[in-house]
Amino acid sequence: MEQSRATWTDERLDDLSRRVDDGFNRVDRRFDAVDQRFDSLEARMDGRFESVDRRFDSLEARFDALQQTMVRLMGAMTIAVFVTLVTVIFTQA
Repeated sequence: MEQSRATWTDERLDDLSRRVDDGFNRVDRRFDAVDQRFDSLEARMDGRFESVDRRFDSLEARFDALQQTMVRLMGAMTIAVFVTLVTVIFTQA
C-alpha cells in the first residue's frame, strides 16, 4: 500500500480542489435531472387530481340532493303520522 505524503504541495491541493468541485458538479447535474423528473410527475398528477376533484364535486352534489330528498321524505312522513294520530283521536271522541 502506498504511504501518504506528509506534505501537500499547491499543485496537489489545486488538483484536490478540482476533483472535489467536479464531484459536486456531477451531483448537482444528477439532482437537476431528478428535479426535472419530479416536475414532470407533479404536472401529470395535477392533471389527474383535477379530474378526481371534478368527480368528487359531482358525487358531493349527488349526496346533497339525496340528503334533501331524505329530509323532505322524513318531514312528509312526520306530517302523515301526526295527521293520522289527530284523526284517530278526533274519531274516537
